[in-house]
Amino acid sequence: MSIILDHISYLYGEDGPLAVKALDDVCLQIPDGQFIGIIGHTGSGKSTLVQHMNGLLKATSGHIYFNGEDIYDRDFDMRRLRSKVGLVFQYPEHQLFEIDVLSDVCFGPKNLGMSRKEAELRAFDALRKVGLPMELYYQSPFELSGGQKRRAAIAGVLAMAPEVLILDEPTAGLDPRGRDEILQQIKELQAQTGMTILLVSHSMEDVAEYVDRIVVMNKGKVMYDDVPKEVFAHYKELEEVGLAAPQVTYILNALKDRGFRVDVNATTIGEAVDTVLQALGQAYTHER
Repeated sequence: MSIILDHISYLYGEDGPLAVKALDDVCLQIPDGQFIGIIGHTGSGKSTLVQHMNGLLKATSGHIYFNGEDIYDRDFDMRRLRSKVGLVFQYPEHQLFEIDVLSDVCFGPKNLGMSRKEAELRAFDALRKVGLPMELYYQSPFELSGGQKRRAAIAGVLAMAPEVLILDEPTAGLDPRGRDEILQQIKELQAQTGMTILLVSHSMEDVAEYVDRIVVMNKGKVMYDDVPKEVFAHYKELEEVGLAAPQVTYILNALKDRGFRVDVNATTIGEAVDTVLQALGQAYTHER
């Protein structure tokens, strides 16, 4: 088991009169090799949650275990945790600061004590994995497009060889094409490496096509934690907390209301196409 959160609560402004409970008794298990979507509207606690997983925030109460070790033990090596649980922030410019992209991606491995050659080999491999063109390696990271900055920031974390990769809103501000490219690259990365990936998003549409499991956060609590089909079956409840299911869920439910025998639990576009074609075939056979 990679990460276990055991009754985690967190208060912002704990010592002041206006304390806000951002996390409320959260229990989660994050197994090795799973691709997990963490969903919730703004202020639901999803970003606060993932910042606990690599020790950037410390829980007000509860325990977090990484590979069987309590990260709050006095002798626990927090630096090692942060090299193994990599976090890519929502705004990549917060993580890019070197003179060129390659130097930026080398920063993490060098900080781990690697030689320049070892760090550069790690950096080249990471940049290849995220699909950033080689002609950009020696450009300033601040000259890159939004999508390219995201890839460079992800590469900077990958170069440290993490066991867990956390991506906080990696598609925020990107156009539809850029969003699809980033998500597809992340899915391919997960398939190639088998690493644990947590994808934080406020959009059901973004995660429907890719993740194995969805955790829905609401008011600092875990509202749902299940496979996509089971989570999207509660689309009316999700609407009540400011979320929405993928468009295919609404389309299939509308078709079912009109008498078509479609599988309303289909979550991806491919599954939706299959069930609609099957339903149309059944309708055609019945008419004949």
